[in-house]
Amino acid sequence: MEVNEAAAAQPAVGGRAHRVLAISLVAAIGGFLFGFDTAVINGAVSAIQHQFNASPLALGLSVSAALIGSAVGAWYAGQVADRIGRPRTMVVAAILFLIQSIGAGLAVTLWDLSFWRFLGGVGVGIASVVAPAYIAEVAPANLRGRLGSLQQLAIVTGIFAALLCDFAIASLAGGSEHAWVFGAAAWRWMFFIEAIPAVVYGFFALTIPESPRFLVAHLREAEAESVLRMIVGSAAAAKVVEIRETVLTERRPRLGDLVGGQYGLLPIVWIGIALSVFQQFVGINVIFYYSSVLWQAVGFSESDSLKITVITSVTNIATTLVAIALVDRVGRKPLLLTGSVGMTVTLGLLAYLFGTAGLDAHGQPVLAGGAGPLALVAANLYVVFFGMSWGPVVWVLLGEMFPNRIRAIALSVAAAAQWIANFLVSTTFPPLKDVSLGLAYGIYTVAALLSLLFVFLLVRETRGKELEHMED
Repeated sequence: MEVNEAAAAQPAVGGRAHRVLAISLVAAIGGFLFGFDTAVINGAVSAIQHQFNASPLALGLSVSAALIGSAVGAWYAGQVADRIGRPRTMVVAAILFLIQSIGAGLAVTLWDLSFWRFLGGVGVGIASVVAPAYIAEVAPANLRGRLGSLQQLAIVTGIFAALLCDFAIASLAGGSEHAWVFGAAAWRWMFFIEAIPAVVYGFFALTIPESPRFLVAHLREAEAESVLRMIVGSAAAAKVVEIRETVLTERRPRLGDLVGGQYGLLPIVWIGIALSVFQQFVGINVIFYYSSVLWQAVGFSESDSLKITVITSVTNIATTLVAIALVDRVGRKPLLLTGSVGMTVTLGLLAYLFGTAGLDAHGQPVLAGGAGPLALVAANLYVVFFGMSWGPVVWVLLGEMFPNRIRAIALSVAAAAQWIANFLVSTTFPPLKDVSLGLAYGIYTVAALLSLLFVFLLVRETRGKELEHMED
């Protein structure tokens, strides 16, 4: 599933640019569901713990089951998309989202819930690979960074929508554990509601054109020329010829193609994996998976905690828009460096505030005086720095940094690594929180500092480079 750099090389103009934007937005709906699915658990996690009398470790595993599924889905997404096509693969992801929504809402045990979360996670993993790859295949070079950032914008918008739904449902029901419509507990409706965007995603995925590269590879050149005409106009026929020449000289990429260099894999593959891992090890998803529990632990009510989380998600959307405006002007590396510095400072402050907080009768930290508002400001500034850098920029880099011959398989490996790292962070946070929130945030601070050194020393700028010029 490699990028059609032939089509991308020509800038889209006028109506063609609008059409490219429209189909990119449809593909990015997968990112919306990706964000919705991974954040919807936030408002339900406390109720789930009480419903099933779950230990912190069991709760962490249940929350994180979707992440293991996501790693599996990401691993196989490229192969599936190369076999049945990009839009059809998006439909498969939508169906998995829909099944998970119903199954998780009807779960009767924690293990039952974990299975449905795993299945939905496979859909998340598929969407996390197919959407940026498809967008890159149809994006003109001069818009590639901005259109690629739509994936992250859709993710954070999905997070916001999920948290807003959680807050609305919990408010209407009087709490996440209370019965609501048809006597079902509010937390169950937090999962049921995901069926709506899942159906929307599946429907619109059927309305976008197939990738020109896929069509040429499957000897459907007339269709490929028709699609390219929407993107590059009169140059479509010539682009089909260029794609054909590329396809005829290629073979299906294999894992063995990633092997090489002193450390087993090609250096660029390790850099992609490290980018994915650092994006998660700075602890961003702790904010969106557990923030309501986190703020309740330091003295805020459930209602106020959900409000804080919704505000945080709005902040994330706003800063992602900033990144979209800057990524093709400032470049990828400067944004990553700025984000790492900001995250290191804000996470360090959170580690200090939580590490030095007093404890209540239940052993929970209490942020007295101005410490509570300061922690809120620090947490939201942390989201600002992540949202304008590591959130969208990593997805842009993963879609463009690998050489053509390994792009599909390398992207799948890097995305799978990202989900595994996400799983590790999400699973370990509940027990870490019980030991010390200061320790948890201290670990994330160290990761942010290491990410700064990593980017400074090893990440190469890709702004303005054509995809065929990417090197090992």
